[in-house]
This record gives sequence, structure tokens and C-alpha cells, in this order.
Amino acid sequence: MSQNSDAPSSSSNLRTIAQTFRLTGWISFWIQLVLGVVSGIIVLLFAVFSQRAGSPSNNPGSSFGVFLAVCGILILGGGLYLAYRYTRIGKQLLSSNPSNRPRKIETVQVLRLGLWVNLGGTLVTLLGAQAIVGTLVARSISPQAITTQFFDPTRIISGLDMLVVQANINTVSAHFAGLVASLWLLNRINRS
Repeated sequence: MSQNSDAPSSSSNLRTIAQTFRLTGWISFWIQLVLGVVSGIIVLLFAVFSQRAGSPSNNPGSSFGVFLAVCGILILGGGLYLAYRYTRIGKQLLSSNPSNRPRKIETVQVLRLGLWVNLGGTLVTLLGAQAIVGTLVARSISPQAITTQFFDPTRIISGLDMLVVQANINTVSAHFAGLVASLWLLNRINRS
């Protein structure tokens, strides 16, 4: 990203890109952090309350879905790190010493890594959501659910089950915010 030209327009363009990196990085960081913390708390509550004996949320499909949801949240940690790194790249671009500025190819590689991390996190989280929703649908449409719904607590879909679905939606939204930030910054760099 360091340019050899000392033209005022080049300096102004570099400053604009640096500010864009910092602003986009911080917005992406905070969106991902808030959504990730909320998702993490919900999944933690699910893990605590689903361990009770006779809990309707205790089945293999939900367990696999929750495992993938946790993996999606962990991958979101990588997305958070990269969003923070975007802010540091923006700060480095404002350096008065051109040798301290990251090169364009290095910056593009970081942005591509951000794309892959957030795409992978989205995929894992969506697979977890599919597993959880699939078990909830199977529970709700099974023939026994109609006749024994009031007597068999394992057939009732609880609010806790729906909270895990919400946690997955939050995590996918967080990864989406990371994708949008990476794509926006990549577009800004390629236009300069």
C-alpha cells in the first residue's frame, strides 16, 4: 500500500484508505464482539440447563448442533482478531515513515484470510443450525408428539431450544458482518 509517489492526491488517497480501514475495522470488531458474546452466553446457558435429568434438549442431534455452534463461536474469535488487525493496518498506513506502512499485497492477504475465516465460520454455524432445527422439526412432527405432547417432556420444544437457534442466527450475523467488512476493504484497496 505504500506508494513511491509523493503527490498530494496520493497522500490524500492513502489517508482516506487508512481511515476507512480503522473505521470499518472498529465497526466490524464491535458488531462481531457483541453478537459473539450474546451467542456465547446463550450456548453456555443451554449447556448448563440441558444437563438436568429429563431435559428435552438432551438428544444427539441437538448435541452435535450445539458442538458446531460452539465451533462457529470459536472461529468468530479469529474474525474478531482480524477485524482488530484491520484497525492496526489503518494506523500503520498513517505512519509518516513509508517503510512502516504495510505493502498492498500483505494487506490483501490479510483481507482474504478474513474472508476465508468468516466464510468457514458461517458454514460451520449454518451446519449447526441445520442440525438443531432438524431435531426440533423431527420432535414437533413425530406421531408421538401429537398424542403424548402433554405427558412426554422429551417431545416438547422448549424456549431453551429456541434460544440456541437464536444464538446460531447471531453467530451467522457476526460472521456476515466480518465478510462485509473484508469485502468492503478489499474493494477500497482495489479501487485505489
